[in-house]
Amino acid sequence: MRIGITCYPTYGGSGAVATELGLALARRGHYVHFISYASPFRLRGFAERVYFHEVDLTGAYPLLEYFPYSLALAVKQHEVALREELDVLHVHYAIPHATAAYLAREMLEDQRPLRVVTTLHGTDITLVGQAHSFATITKFSIERSDAVTAVSQFLREETYRAFGCTGCDIEVIPNFVNLAEYFPSDERRCPAFVPRDAKMLMHISNFRPVKRVPELVRIFAKVRREVSSVLVLVGDGPDREEAEAEAERLGVARQVFFLGKLDSVADLLRAADLFLLPSSLESFGLAALEAMACGVPVLASRVGGLPEVVVDGETGALVSPEALDEMAAQAVAMLRDGDRWRRMRRGAVERAQQFSADLVVPRYEELYRRLIDA
Repeated sequence: MRIGITCYPTYGGSGAVATELGLALARRGHYVHFISYASPFRLRGFAERVYFHEVDLTGAYPLLEYFPYSLALAVKQHEVALREELDVLHVHYAIPHATAAYLAREMLEDQRPLRVVTTLHGTDITLVGQAHSFATITKFSIERSDAVTAVSQFLREETYRAFGCTGCDIEVIPNFVNLAEYFPSDERRCPAFVPRDAKMLMHISNFRPVKRVPELVRIFAKVRREVSSVLVLVGDGPDREEAEAEAERLGVARQVFFLGKLDSVADLLRAADLFLLPSSLESFGLAALEAMACGVPVLASRVGGLPEVVVDGETGALVSPEALDEMAAQAVAMLRDGDRWRRMRRGAVERAQQFSADLVVPRYEELYRRLIDA
């Protein structure tokens, strides 16, 4: 099959999943064409049967105060679909990608068939899509897609609750992990800045308010009083400055390491003892899944789709996002009890195997074939 994929290229779960999906499809013999304004952050180097098409952002017109990216994207999607004879255009994140895909498909109507699949990832529904300015176009774009998927049961139900979308059947296809890259290791190779006797706590995100990174620093400060440990933060975003200031205020700045955005995190995850995700909302929690695949127990908020990924008491612990003291206490208990930690480590690896790319990617292939044959 010939498949087009549009996603946000920036650091975040939707772009990561979309890119990993495209790479997995290419390894399975399909031709994959990424269409966005920049190369996705996980698209590293050359890969067989994978191509990138950059949306032209140079066109500036005096009457347009803001560049109409949605229209430029639709033009590029139409152009690539026609030239590369795409069978499916799979867009990740509803706004503006599903809207642009609808326009591209309509422009192609008299030239060739094109099936549009929209995958909902989270804040496109729970935050952006429900904003007054976007609610009607979000609902329209979802309902005009040929197929719609959501990454969790929670997100599926939230989409129905918020938008109705009575004209579409939303199929849950969860996020997945490439077990050839994310796997556990008994040989712990910590960064040089981690003391030999210290536990390594880790977090990966885009540092947006929903991730609650400053609160994460407060949790770590409480853990640090009980257990020799460091906190490794991967990513960047609007809350980084506040988190850095919080680390200074709490006197743990020398034990908190901000590594910025990294293309590859699997080796770091394999060195971690505990992964922290105290988000106020997560539709799935891809970073938690990747940590589990590396044998790292996860301490997370009991919100959204996280209970569909993290099994409380078996692969880690789930706590109310506001209960910072309880979250810190859970972290201390896990880090101090070696037998419990090892049980959770085994449980995390076993749970992650249920979300293997080898199990999930064929579900997308089946969906594409079903649409093409319809």
